[in-house]
Order: sequence, then structure tokens, then C-alpha cells
Amino acid sequence: MNPPLDYICDNRKTVALIKKGHAMRLSHLRATAAAVTAFIAAATMTPVWAAPATGYQLPPAPIAQILDAPPTPGVIVSPERRTMAQLGRENLPSIAAVSEPILRLGGYRINPRNNGPIEARAAWMNSLAFEDVTTGSVRPVALPAGTRFLSPRWSPDGTRLGFLVDASGGLELWVADVKTATAKKLTGGIVNAAFGAGFDWLSDGSGALFSAVPAGRGAAPLKDPTPSGPIIQESKGRTAAIRTYQDLLGNAYDEALFDYYFTSQITRVSLSDGTITAIGTPGLYTSMSVSPDGKYLLTSRLKRPYSYLVPAGRFPTEIAVSTLDGKPVKLLADRPLTDNLPAAFDAVPTGPRSVSWRADASATLVWAEAQDGGDPKAKVAIRDTLFTLNAPFDGAPQKLIDLDQRYAGLDWGRADFALVTSRWFDTRKEKRIALDPSKPGNGRVLLERNYQDRYNDPGSAVSRLTAEGEEVLHFTPDGKSVFVMGAGASAKGEFPFVGKMSLSDGKVTRVWQAEAPYYEAPVALADLAGKSVITRRESKDDAPNYFIRPVATGAKTRALTQFPDRAPQFAGVTKQTLTYTRADGVKLSGTLYLPAGYDKAKDGPLPLFMWAYPEEFTDASVASQTVDSGNRFVRPGGASHLFLLTQGYAVLDGPSMPIIGKDGAEPNDTYVEQLTASAKAAVDAVVALGVADRNRIAVGGHSYGAFMTANLLAHTDLFRAGIARSGAYNRTLTPFGFQSEQRTYWEATDTYTKMSPFTYVRNIKNPILLIHGEADDNSGTFPIQSERFYAALKGAGANVRYVVLPNEAHGYRARESNLHTLWEMTRWLDTYVKNAPPRAEKPAAK
Repeated sequence: MNPPLDYICDNRKTVALIKKGHAMRLSHLRATAAAVTAFIAAATMTPVWAAPATGYQLPPAPIAQILDAPPTPGVIVSPERRTMAQLGRENLPSIAAVSEPILRLGGYRINPRNNGPIEARAAWMNSLAFEDVTTGSVRPVALPAGTRFLSPRWSPDGTRLGFLVDASGGLELWVADVKTATAKKLTGGIVNAAFGAGFDWLSDGSGALFSAVPAGRGAAPLKDPTPSGPIIQESKGRTAAIRTYQDLLGNAYDEALFDYYFTSQITRVSLSDGTITAIGTPGLYTSMSVSPDGKYLLTSRLKRPYSYLVPAGRFPTEIAVSTLDGKPVKLLADRPLTDNLPAAFDAVPTGPRSVSWRADASATLVWAEAQDGGDPKAKVAIRDTLFTLNAPFDGAPQKLIDLDQRYAGLDWGRADFALVTSRWFDTRKEKRIALDPSKPGNGRVLLERNYQDRYNDPGSAVSRLTAEGEEVLHFTPDGKSVFVMGAGASAKGEFPFVGKMSLSDGKVTRVWQAEAPYYEAPVALADLAGKSVITRRESKDDAPNYFIRPVATGAKTRALTQFPDRAPQFAGVTKQTLTYTRADGVKLSGTLYLPAGYDKAKDGPLPLFMWAYPEEFTDASVASQTVDSGNRFVRPGGASHLFLLTQGYAVLDGPSMPIIGKDGAEPNDTYVEQLTASAKAAVDAVVALGVADRNRIAVGGHSYGAFMTANLLAHTDLFRAGIARSGAYNRTLTPFGFQSEQRTYWEATDTYTKMSPFTYVRNIKNPILLIHGEADDNSGTFPIQSERFYAALKGAGANVRYVVLPNEAHGYRARESNLHTLWEMTRWLDTYVKNAPPRAEKPAAK
């Protein structure tokens, strides 16, 4: 695998800074609020709130200008660390693009025009340049006007970059040459990316394998408007506790479409002469992987019978090995339909799973098999066993190691060392185990930890690419340690680090760590010895850019990029980490943002918007961890609540809402009590600080945060209004578990009922704005959740507004949708919070 596209995109949980030159005095804003509102309404909005708006609306300035600013480029570093590809990114697509035809089949969504990803999920790029890491010289790659591409992947030797180009006839495979800074097309629009990336490099770099649309596929099947009969499903007493899923197959026509669009032909293309060769026969190939020696091909292929209850990943699957020219060698697994897994998170199918190649060997398969029937409730000592099988795959599998937790990954290193990771959800525990592959058996536990513990995170092992393009552990020059990279979280902030983890005892020694005032994250080691590192650096005032720096203390750092601030209008906002304590002693925190130019002494308390997302824990000390984010440079994007800072609101971002299960108790059994206690502590903290008006505080959230919002309005009187986006409100509609809840409705009926704000609609007295994507693709947040919640609220006489965004999924992508969402949010809060009349005083108790 190649290094992932680096995340230079906007941070959703933090805010941008507002430029002082663009900020008016808040006291003056209050004095002229009526005039400003009238002016904006006349220019860009409907005149009054009472008159329903039609069509997409624009939020007040400067929100649209900021949202339309060109995104900052992303980068990926080549395997040998000599070149950095700079990738220009498209901005938000139009609603017309998002509204292209979409097929929703077997849990997937594809664009039938190009047999690839839909606009809502595609990370399209529109420019490419190669930077020499040593000299800093940047050479743009000339691409035809209007080119948009995705899935960039380095060749194993780092001399070329492959990518998929969106063409009128489909997806084309292109390759760019680093030496000449030129790009050429390898195939026509025949790449089938329905199941994913669509291509991968051959280990010797001589060409690539890709999934192709089968030759002569013909026209797509047409739907017969006359049904051939009823749709029938039957269980015959078989237990199948299935969580809710979206976009499933629903009838015979869906099955025909699934076969048509997802069937592909594995194909090889030569880099030298462009020769295209079909491998084997067409099939529903979900994955393909070439062995490190380039002789064998590992594939996973779906087959019938399909299911209308589970996504395609659970359809019957054959996992097999063939030669590189398609001749069958070994059928490793023939797994039946998996529609009867227990609802628990650690439930897995029986038989071989997670099959892959051993990265440091020529052709060795490795896989896991459950020893507890795949059922986490089974009382057994061994949960999973790892097996290996060497080419030519005609012998018996060899046991590699037994695990008392679920297998969670394996980092190969060398003949005598590999690193196995196992996890168990119930306890949130993780083990990292040293293994000598040459001596199969029990490994040595190097560390055991709560994987939610941010303060004591030892980091993740660093990998490097072999000449064959395989990822293996990056050992230190003396071979006694492996390099690791970690977030470096602490109460003082997050300061990422590079370290060495000892192979003997698992202890980590940090060899370099970011220092204040910077947040500087390592992207890649710049040399094999780990003497220098490529980083992405930012601070409160400095936009993110890439640097190369020696790890030695005091050594000089050199900038690799000079990307500008995409939204300078936001310079000037103040930001601080606010810590406070819940009534039961749990320590909480949130990030408080105040508009530019705000003076507490002169301007007094502000209207405040609180945006949060609950999280479950098993350890109160871990739940209480606070990480200061004062060294982060952030800019809002999409429909971020942080844009409200431009409208005179204070924002408390991400206040802790921990739901803690103590002494084996289930966290959600006291969900409402813990949620309301956390919210009260947050409100008391901002009011005590003097920056928030207790009578003008609103709460909001997305997804599980929307669920939280509705519950807080139902069970407290802390907030004047709420905004709930793409949430779920009735847990009987997710009866086989939700979020981190593993119990079914029938195992925890009382908990499901009490956690559902749908149960308490008559308690919701303050205004609530519901927003939902019409095509929500998230498990559990079907649009019917908001539809029925709105109907219930309306029936109870609540003040509720329900906005459905056409063709939008769980996250909103279209420019028009995001701007309209921000308009809705701003108008709602202006009406019911900023300009709300004082609360009516409660009658004194007799």
C-alpha cells in the first residue's frame, strides 16, 4: 500500500480565526442588529422568518466567500522519500453533480455513468505537481483541461504515480512519470471501481492490475414494470440478529443490476507497450492482491445466493489463489451467506477471514479463524488463531499464534519478528504481541492498554516499502527497535512524536517530538536511518505546511511547501481549552471560541452555541482526559457550526459528554443522567466565565450528536433551542444495537426506551431544527427517523422545523446544500437564541 493522502483538509472539530479587520465591535453589532438583519434579508434572504423560504438560500457574509475559497492541496510522499506529489483538490461539487443518477446496491453506492464512486464520496483532484524533497523544486504535470482524477498510487520504486481519470465513457487508468513530469493514458474508460480503488501496481513495477468492465457487457438490464411475483423472505426459525443497514438489495431487478455493474474482469496492463491482458474469467471480485514474488494472485469473489438483509460483504464468498495468468491453484475458503452473526461488535464469521500475503516472504498466505464460533459470548480461552500456508499451497496450514482477543492486525518485519495486534471491545483493551514467525507458537505481550487512553498511547509502528511494494516494519539501524509515530497527547496539548519501540520489552523512547507553539505531525521518515523526518506543521497562527527536519535537537528545519491561508477572514478569534468538573467528579473539557474583537468587560455575555458528540467509556480516568488544542490552526469547512463565529456567537466545541460504564455496568443504562449532568456542567462553566448568557445558549450536533441534542431538550431546560442534523431518535427502529450499544432491544428494553427522545416529545418545549439528508447512507440514521420524529413533535405542539436536503447522504456534499444548511442554522439561532426575549420567570414555589 502507498502512504495515504495526507489530511491537509479542514479540521471539523476546531474553528477558524476571524480577521480583526473584518470584525465589527459586538456592542455596535447589537445596536445595529435590526438594520443589518433587514439589509441582509433584502439582499440575500427572504424578508421575514414567518414567510417560508423557497429554493436554496445563502447564509450571511462572509460564510459563502470562505466556503468557496480553493482547498489547500494534499500531498503523498513516494516510497523512497525522494518525491512529494502535490495534489490539487476540487471544492464542493454542485447540487447538479451530487444529483447524478445513483445506484444503491448491496450496501454500495455507485455512479452508473462511470462505474465508480458517487460525487458525495469521491475525493476528486484537479492538478498534479512533483516536488523534489532534496532541492525543493516543483514541476507541474500538464494534464488536459478539465481533468479530474482520484486514487493516486505510487509505483513500488517511486518513479511513477498511477491514478484514475473521470472521462465521459468511464474511468481511465493514467500514469505520470516523475522524471519527465508528464502523464499518459494507459486504458480507455473501462476501469470498474464499483468495489473500490480499481487498480494496483504489479510488484516489479512493469505494469498494473485493474478491475475492468467485462468486454461486450452490453446495455444495463431494464426494469420490467410488471412484477413477476411477490418478494418473499423466510428464516425458518434461524436466529439472525441483524443491525440496520442502508442501500440493500430489495428485489430481483436489484440483483440483476448488482451483477451487471459489479462484475469485473481482472486485467493486466503493460507499462511499456500498453498491452492489455485478461486474467481468468469475469466475476464479482471484491479484492485482488499479487504475491510479493509476483507469481500468484489472491482474490475474493462474491457469489449467489444474495441477501436482502445484509450488505454485499456478507454474501457467500470464495477466497482463492491462482497463478498470475489465471490458472486456479487453491480454494482457501468457500464461506456461506453470513446473515446470522450475533449483534456484539466482536462477532465474526467462522472459517478463514482477513486473508492476506505475508509481506516479508515470497508467497505465504496468512489468515485468522475464530475459535469461539465467532460469538463473543462464548466462554473460551482462545478467541482467534492465526494460520499460514506457503506456496505451492498443497500442504497443511501451520498455526502461527493463538489469541485471547480478536485479531486486529499484523505488521510483518523480518524472519524473526512480526507484531500482532488484538483487541476486545467489551473492555476496550488492546494487546501488541511480539512474534517470531520462524518459531510459531505463543508470542510475547509487549504492551497491554486501554485503546481509548490518549495520554499513554505508545504510537503506531512505522512501515517502509520493500522493492516489491510490500509494507514491512521499519527497524532502527541496529535492528533492536522499530520506529513508531504517535499523537503525543497530554493535558498541555498534542505534540506528535517519532520514537523507537524496543523489541525486547516494548518500551518507547521518543527521539523527536513537536514543541510549542507548533502542532507538527510526522508524515514519513525521510531516510532509512530515521535521522530526518518529513512533517506537517501548523500553529494557532500558521497555516499547515510541510517541512523536512533532522531529528537532532536544534537542527535546522527546511520548508517544503508554502501553502497560503485559505480563509484569512478568520484570523483573530480567541480560543481556549475550558476544563470543569461534572457533579459526580468526572473531569470534563471543551474548546471555547470567541469572536474577533470581543471584549468581555465591554461587550458582556454572548449568545453561545454548544456542539457536541457523546462517547462511551469503560474507565472514568480515560474519559476525563483533556487535550489542549491551542497549537492547532483550523478553518471551518462544509456546514461547520464554527461559521457562527462570524455572526457574533461564542462556540463551545466538543464539550465532553462521556457515558461511562463502571464496574462492569453498561454505560447506556445511565445515559440520560450522565448526559444531562455533563451538559449542566458545561453550561455552568461558560456562564461562570462570564462569556455566555445563560438565557441565550443553544445546543446542536450531527448524527449521534443530534440524538444527544434531542435528549437534552427533552430532559433539561438548559437550552433555548436545538439543531439536530441527520440523527436517530427512536431506538426501537434500531433494535439490534446502535452506536456502542451491543445489546438488543429485547435484552435492554428499558434502556432503549429511556434513551429514545421520541418517547419524550411532550417534554420538548424549546424550538428544535431538524435537518436530514434525503439519501442518508449511515447505518441507523434512516431519514424516516427525522420524518417520524417531526410528526411526533408536531403532534405534541412543539416548535419544530424539518429540512430535507435532496440527494444528500449522511454528510452533506453539495455547495448549495452546505450553504443552505448554514443559512438555516444562522436564521434559527438568530430568531430563537440571539434575539430571543427573556425567559418567563417560573412562579415561586408555594
